[in-house]
Amino acid sequence: MKACVFIQTNHKQITGAIVAEHALRRYSRNNDKFDVKIVDSRDYPMFAAHEGQEYLRDGVKRTWLNDDLQSFTPTRFMPPKLMGYEGRAVVIDPDIFAAADIWELLSRDMHGKAIMCRMRSGPKGLVDRCMASSVMLLDCARLKHWDAERSFEAMFDFTQDYQPWICLREEDRNTIDFFEPEWNDFDKFTTATKMLHTTRRKTQPWKTGLPTDWRPAERFRLFPPVAWVMRARRKLFGEYAFLGNYKQHPDQNQEDFFFGLLKECLASGKVTEEFLRREMEQNHVRHDALEVLARTPDLPPAPLHPLSALSQAA
Repeated sequence: MKACVFIQTNHKQITGAIVAEHALRRYSRNNDKFDVKIVDSRDYPMFAAHEGQEYLRDGVKRTWLNDDLQSFTPTRFMPPKLMGYEGRAVVIDPDIFAAADIWELLSRDMHGKAIMCRMRSGPKGLVDRCMASSVMLLDCARLKHWDAERSFEAMFDFTQDYQPWICLREEDRNTIDFFEPEWNDFDKFTTATKMLHTTRRKTQPWKTGLPTDWRPAERFRLFPPVAWVMRARRKLFGEYAFLGNYKQHPDQNQEDFFFGLLKECLASGKVTEEFLRREMEQNHVRHDALEVLARTPDLPPAPLHPLSALSQAA
């Protein structure tokens, strides 16, 4: 069986993507059975071609900015085509870090479904019934209708809305099943966590103290006046005005896990100190990253779950 894990990223999250690849390999005892590929939006001209153009997002026209933290998200739908519509693929965002063997997910029985994922948390999941495309298990042969470039282009002639696309709401519900939430654990890190998703962008551990460079939603169904205020803020003062800075992650274990992985990447040469300093200069990585690395405890050897030793060290 052809099998591959695709890590979606852009230039702002490349450090996270490298760490994510390291975590996948570190915790798998089946590395000979699957590939890992980083899909960088910079490698696809369609993104640069639409810089500054308006597109449709949740019924609102927004400006496409490749410098936004999450401009890579349309690449989540590329893997079936990249796989020649054959085999299995797992798609993950660059802020998702394995703590278990990804082969358990890649090789599981999909019961004839095309997609396995989990629901979004909060209002998007409960009210909008939005599914989390940030981690997906895909049977590529059943997704021949997926063409990411075609759907991306359609956002700019306003025939495709970003939000239902990214939430999988346009897929046949009978082709989707759900895996355990531990395979996409939203800022929750327990000994049951198989993949940690640092999904609260404002507290991503490698961003602490940097100016906010992601754009909040502008549609709040539970209390629409919030959306009106956010829209006015953007139009009057700019995309990132008054959004403040990234905050310290409230869970020290999650920070230690990320920096423990990054520490190993530095030791093995997967990243260099020069690379990290360059990322800090560009405000992609927190400016005290080297100091944080120096005080970060080593992770226990795999396959031990990282949390046990981190908890003892805290």
